[in-house]
Amino acid sequence: MSGAAAPAVAGRTSAASDNATATERARIPRRRVRKASARRSRYETFTALGDPTRRAIFESLAEQPRAVGELARDLPVSRPAVSQHLKVLKGAGLVVDRKAGKRRIYRVDPAGLAQLRAELDGFWTKTLAAYKAAVEQPEKGDQ
Repeated sequence: MSGAAAPAVAGRTSAASDNATATERARIPRRRVRKASARRSRYETFTALGDPTRRAIFESLAEQPRAVGELARDLPVSRPAVSQHLKVLKGAGLVVDRKAGKRRIYRVDPAGLAQLRAELDGFWTKTLAAYKAAVEQPEKGDQ
């Protein structure tokens, strides 16, 4: 077996094709990272705030920007758990972070909060209009 060629791996047959594959991969455009201003789905935003711990983190950040350690001190969860919750909130566009030495300082993203507010305002506008239409309809016995 010492003189036998190495077995082909998932469609590759030689070192030359390995290089071609790496070159081809370099040409493939990388997935674009969503900007903070990109529109997030309602589901993503409301799901992020649906968890009580994430909601507590969000409310704490609404008071003032904080590092993960500061947030973890006030919550019954570990620092890694707080980091995971912040990752979800950041993915939903509700928080942003900046580097400050070895720490990251998180704060509420005004653009994400404005989008959430707009969605809630739209919901209530539709709901109140439907309620008004229902109330103003004459009852069947009144005609």
